Amino acid sequence: MKQEFYTLGAFEYVADVQVIKAKLESEGIAVFLRDENTLSTDPLISSAIGGVKLQVYTTDKEKATAIYNQIRSYAVDAEGHPVVCPNCKAARSEVYYSRKGLLYKLFPFLEPRKYLCLNCQMITRP
Repeated sequence: MKQEFYTLGAFEYVADVQVIKAKLESEGIAVFLRDENTLSTDPLISSAIGGVKLQVYTTDKEKATAIYNQIRSYAVDAEGHPVVCPNCKAARSEVYYSRKGLLYKLFPFLEPRKYLCLNCQMITRP
């Protein structure tokens, strides 16, 4: 039987994902960290490969997503306040990079920061 994976999220550094991984495993969910070893040896290439990906089996997707949404941290502005979506007024946004265009694919750190609302999926700029 072929197992499919679902990516819950991507994190810039390996240390950022360890608490979430431990919580999911304590709930009996198998967790896989794609690109973990690559970033452990060279953390400077994180933005080039899209960070470390937190993956679970698709059969555990709903349970893992519910747990992840309870403990995840959302985007904050420069003053430490949660980023609020102008469309639905939810404070559930995360940093979003589209990496469209050759320049941003080659130099992803040059792309302006945007936020993706996890409630209504609207993409906004600060």
